[in-house]
Amino acid sequence: MKTIYSILFTCTCCTIAGPATARNTETDSLKTEKTPYEWNFKKYRFGGYGEILFQHMNYGTDRYTNPSGATRDSRAEISLPRAVFAFDYHLGRNYYLGSEIEFEYGGTGAAMDIEYNKEGGEIESEIEKGGEVALEQLHITKRIVNAFNVRIGHMIVPVGLTNSHHEPNLYFGTVRPESETTILPSTWHETGIAFLGYFNNFRYEAMLVSGLDPNGFSSENWIGSGRQKIFEKSTFTNPAVAARLEYSGVRNLRLAASGYYGNTAKNSSKPYAMAGVKGTVTIGSFDAQYMSRNLIARANFIYGTITDSKEIYDINRKYFNSTGYPITPFGKAAMAYGAEVGYNILSFFNTKERLFPFIRYEYYNTGQQIASGAQKLPRYKRDLITVGLNYYLLSSLVLKFDYSHRRIGGNTYNSEDTFGVTLAYTGWFFSK
Repeated sequence: MKTIYSILFTCTCCTIAGPATARNTETDSLKTEKTPYEWNFKKYRFGGYGEILFQHMNYGTDRYTNPSGATRDSRAEISLPRAVFAFDYHLGRNYYLGSEIEFEYGGTGAAMDIEYNKEGGEIESEIEKGGEVALEQLHITKRIVNAFNVRIGHMIVPVGLTNSHHEPNLYFGTVRPESETTILPSTWHETGIAFLGYFNNFRYEAMLVSGLDPNGFSSENWIGSGRQKIFEKSTFTNPAVAARLEYSGVRNLRLAASGYYGNTAKNSSKPYAMAGVKGTVTIGSFDAQYMSRNLIARANFIYGTITDSKEIYDINRKYFNSTGYPITPFGKAAMAYGAEVGYNILSFFNTKERLFPFIRYEYYNTGQQIASGAQKLPRYKRDLITVGLNYYLLSSLVLKFDYSHRRIGGNTYNSEDTFGVTLAYTGWFFSK
């Protein structure tokens, strides 16, 4: 615990961090504003973003059970992946309330509780309609000066490009880049305290937040399902530190570095079962974005490690088979990287409309490194190429089409093709 606080103090003093909020409505310029966008209103503002998604796939759902990978199929899905509503309010004397609620797939979610009066703990679950309603952000910020401010509450963990800038106008394609959203929670939000600010051409954030639950680590998603959302309360025995630093001193260009560190073993629902292991998660990430009116390019890289990965899997298999956790082996290291570029071809014509053909490449592997004696995970090495169109009907409304080709295990298993269409919106509806 002492180490965690020391790291947080060091990060704060050195200002190793990132953007003050993920709810950014930037479109054409990445230049740091004179008044930061999160305080660019007098009393209140209300807005949000959302998506309507159609997908057609040529593969079945049995990628990991069939010896050759997913079988050939023809299936389609239509859904409302998310509708997010944001409300900010100036309480007075430079205290700001920030809130964001997310409705995923139109459902009401599922709740689980643990009864500690039973020996070893017993899981009780109540399952309702599929989907989820989540309070993604709820925090109070004391604005002191642009360079230093304090925030307490539930907030975005700004690790990686997608978590930090996840609105649908801030990435090409019908869905968020799957390399990042597979190996990391998305959108990643935790409760704690943050120090944040803007100075010259830098934006930073450093935070101490609730840590991950090692019972949720898995082959398919690495730590992506490790957030402590399965129970009503989050354990703070093993908190974590996260930080992000962004530089935007070159017109239309933003460079960023972010990181995460924290032990996880004592955040387990049965911490006594994790005796002798730490389950330390360490993540480093770098990303870049160039965004002008007619040319947009983005790139990112993430590498993370987990100590005691084999030991945690053996414990999960022994103690947590009946709890609903994904009991699968997972790598001691995971890696993801990708890049995308698009150009507004309507810039050659006399119109204010914008149409971006784009191309994106991604690689990600949740078993980039495997602990000695652990099971190999060749099917979890994945890469894909996506091509498509983003047509901006309005500055706040975009129609997206794309086609992606995914290879599994370096093309050892059956490949997978997806065609998608999304109508997405984002913006502040009104403010005062």
